[in-house]
Amino acid sequence: MEFGWTAEQRQRYDRTVADTRAAFPAASEYVFSREKWALLGKFGVLGASVPTGHGGGGLTALETARVFEAAGRGCPDTGLVFGAAAHLFACTMPIVDFAREALRERLLPGLAAGDLIAGNAMTEPEAGSDVGALRTTATPVDGGFVLDGVKSFVSNGPVADVLVTYAVTDPAAGHWGITAFALDAHSPGIAFGEPFGKLGMEGCVASEVTFTGCFVPADAVLGEPGQGSAIFQHSMGWERACLFALYLGVQDRLIERCLEHVKSRRQFGKRLAEFQSVSNRIVEMKLRAESARLLLYRACWALDEGEDATLFAALSKLAVSEGTVASATDAVQLFGSRGYLREQGIEAALRDAIGGTIFSGASDVQRQLVAMELGM
Repeated sequence: MEFGWTAEQRQRYDRTVADTRAAFPAASEYVFSREKWALLGKFGVLGASVPTGHGGGGLTALETARVFEAAGRGCPDTGLVFGAAAHLFACTMPIVDFAREALRERLLPGLAAGDLIAGNAMTEPEAGSDVGALRTTATPVDGGFVLDGVKSFVSNGPVADVLVTYAVTDPAAGHWGITAFALDAHSPGIAFGEPFGKLGMEGCVASEVTFTGCFVPADAVLGEPGQGSAIFQHSMGWERACLFALYLGVQDRLIERCLEHVKSRRQFGKRLAEFQSVSNRIVEMKLRAESARLLLYRACWALDEGEDATLFAALSKLAVSEGTVASATDAVQLFGSRGYLREQGIEAALRDAIGGTIFSGASDVQRQLVAMELGM
C-alpha cells in the first residue's frame, strides 16, 4: 500500500495550513462574513473537487479531504470551515455530477470562487435522518414545479445564494418519488428564519427555510424527477467521506496546542509532560487521530475508485466525530481552568465537536449503516 504524498500534495497541504492560519486568527467569538468566505475561495478550499473546466481545483476526493484537513488545522473558526464543506460536498458536488451543463456553467465558477454561497436544504422538522418522511412537495406546473414546505437546519441558509433541496413529486412512489433541485435562493416564495443560536460552530449560520408557492424552473432539476434519494445518498458519500477531514485537522491542532502547553507549564517542580497521566492523555489523542485518519483516507480512496464507500465512510465518520469529542475533552482537562476560558480557544473545540456526532447522520445511524453492511 502507498502511504506517501507527492511533493505537490504536501505543498498544497502546507500552503493551506499557512494561509488559513494567517487569515483567520483565533478569537473568543466568530462571526460569518462574505470577506472570510471569499478568502476560502481564494485559497482553493471552496472548489477543491470542482472540475478545472468550471473553475475548480479538479482534485480527487482524497486530495480534497486533505485540503479540508489542512483548513481545519489552520483555521480555528471550525464553523466557517464546516460551512465551506457543506457548501462543497452537499451542494456543489450534486450540481457537478447531476446538473445540466447550462446550470453547471452558470453556477459552478461562482461557487468555486466564493462569489456564491450554497445551502443544503434537506432536513425537515419532522423527518430528521428519515429522508423517506419528507413533507415538502414539488407540484408539477407548466415549465417547472411549485415548492411548498419547511426545511430546518439549513447550513449557510441565511446567507445562501443557491439552495440544493429535495421535495416529493410523487407521493405514491416512496423513495422514488423525491426530486432534487438547485435553485436561486433569492426566488420569490422563499423565506429564511432567524439564524439559530447553537452550542458551537458559530461561524456557520443556519436557519429554517420556508417555501410558499415557490416556482422552480424545470432546468433546476438535478438528474431526473424521482432520482432525489439517490442524489442525496451520493452527496452523503462525499460528505461522510470528506467533510470530517476538517475534524482531523482540529485534532491535530489540539495536539499541537496541548504539546506546547505541557512542555512549558510546570506544576510541583516538574513540567506537566513529565507526569505519565498527562503524557498518556496526549498519546490517546494521537492514537485517535491517526486511527481515524486511516479510515477516512480509506473511505476517500473507495470514492475515487468508484467503489461502494458506505462501510468505510460510516466507520470513519464514527471514528473522527467521536474521537474529536474525546480529544477536545482531554484538551480541556489538560489546560485545566485555562481550558475552560473562551480566550484560550480550547473549550470552543469541544463545543464545535459535539455537532459532528449528530449531522450527516448521527452516530447511531452510522452504527446502523455498519450493521447493515455486515449483513445484520
